[in-house]
Amino acid sequence: MKITVRRGDSLWAYSQLFRVPLQLIVDSNPNVNPNALQAGQTVDIPRYAARTHRIASGQSLWSIASSGGLPVDALPLLNPTAQPNALAVGQLIRVPSRVTSLVVQTARPYGYDELQEDLNRLADIYPFMRHRSIGSSVMGKPIPEIRVGAGRKEVHADASFHGNEWITTPVLVRFLNEYLLALTNNGNIRGLVMSPFYLATTLSLVPMVNPDGVDLVVNGLPAEEPYRSDALAINGGSYDFSGWKANIRGVDLNNQFPALWAREAARGPRVPSPRDYAGAEPLTEPESQAIADLTRSSDFSRVLAFHTQGQVIFWGFEGLEPPESATLAAEFARVSGYRPVGYADSSAGYKDWFIQDWRRPGFTIEVGRGVNPLPLSQLEEIYQQSLGILLAALYQ
Repeated sequence: MKITVRRGDSLWAYSQLFRVPLQLIVDSNPNVNPNALQAGQTVDIPRYAARTHRIASGQSLWSIASSGGLPVDALPLLNPTAQPNALAVGQLIRVPSRVTSLVVQTARPYGYDELQEDLNRLADIYPFMRHRSIGSSVMGKPIPEIRVGAGRKEVHADASFHGNEWITTPVLVRFLNEYLLALTNNGNIRGLVMSPFYLATTLSLVPMVNPDGVDLVVNGLPAEEPYRSDALAINGGSYDFSGWKANIRGVDLNNQFPALWAREAARGPRVPSPRDYAGAEPLTEPESQAIADLTRSSDFSRVLAFHTQGQVIFWGFEGLEPPESATLAAEFARVSGYRPVGYADSSAGYKDWFIQDWRRPGFTIEVGRGVNPLPLSQLEEIYQQSLGILLAALYQ
């Protein structure tokens, strides 16, 4: 919610007025000098959305604020040109509305448009949430990364490396919404107060690594050529894309990383395929390149890649993982009920590469049970299990 600064105002005063932590207001306005506010400039206030209200007979700014349980001084900040003592019947003003519940709608088939819709809604209400593109998919869809927090410890989680594992995306988006809501309402999640995590940790989320593959599974063939014809040919002429894991070019993005890549490539398909084709060489695809570049330019202390299915947590790679990986995996297993597995007969995955090159904890978390794509009926159970893991990644 944007307000207009008055002479003598301060961000600290806004923090007191709107009951929002000062740090969140400062972080919501990175281009504003907190020690030199200028009258007339606009400032973003998290936790609130502005709605339009039409003045009725006998109403004043103060009566509107009082009836809505709002700070009396908030309305003039949203309506700097309105005359408080001369409001006209039918006049439109802006009224702040506290956001005290989730705003995302994740219990639905969740493609790229749904992700963008929810992220835009969250960015409007929580402007301290940093939202940027780390690259683009084959079809040109920007791949969003979200960052929340001011701490030195960087924790990364991503989802939907595989098209038919799209149910992992709404898991991360709902967690993001719950985290933002708790931060701005001085709340907690499962009894854990969130504000200390904001100050100690920077959370990085890439909710949809493979937007083209997800849309292919959720929405069917794209209209654009050559992607439509090529994907249909790769799928053997079938319009059933429920088994499709790859990106739109038929490359499995989680077999793309230079961690014993040749071994993985040798046992998979040699040509583009709905699943398991590792590409002609490592990191040929823009989506895997985007994640690799993000990781190289960051200082992640641990990474979590959410996949489906099996209710398993993979945490090792060739004995290169640090001792703390086992400790973290045990805590993840405790809070989720999933089974921790140190080693699996696979390679060239994102967590494999992270462990190999950084010698830091990396995890592949296989949520849910059944045949991909998992049904929405599992989403709530999957979310509650994943929530424990995501919280543990912050507090451990």
